[in-house]
Amino acid sequence: MTTAAESKGALERIPMFKELAPDAIELIAAIAREESHRTGTMVFREGDVGDRLYVILDGRVRISRQVSGMGEEALAILGPGDAFGEMALVDDYPRSADAVVHESCRVLVLDREAVEELMFLHKDLAYEILWSFVRTLANRLRETNDKMTFLAVSGKFG
Repeated sequence: MTTAAESKGALERIPMFKELAPDAIELIAAIAREESHRTGTMVFREGDVGDRLYVILDGRVRISRQVSGMGEEALAILGPGDAFGEMALVDDYPRSADAVVHESCRVLVLDREAVEELMFLHKDLAYEILWSFVRTLANRLRETNDKMTFLAVSGKFG
């Protein structure tokens, strides 16, 4: 079972929460719950309703998509301290990839409803979380732009 200190430590390491104040992290850790999954378990499928964020405590999770005519294309293999499914906290779109347990794992789970309630009750926390999401998404967009530029320049795209 996850201790409060372990939950807090795991949340402090992920980019979207690492700049939050310690008391903000404690509030978020208080609404997190732990799940354990065996190797091969499907945490979620592309197209599923997204309503949870996961933070890996131990083990590994493979994020992938099914590519027509090719099968599974692994996008990332995530390990302890990594988060996945975070977009589910800010939008109502279906999952954009599959998440499959690559190596038995324990994860912290944050439900969107609980996070929304927490942000409603703590407006300063909501501001901090949303601003952190903006920075995280801006960094991802910048990285994607860099990758697209590299692919275009190297002739591997287009």
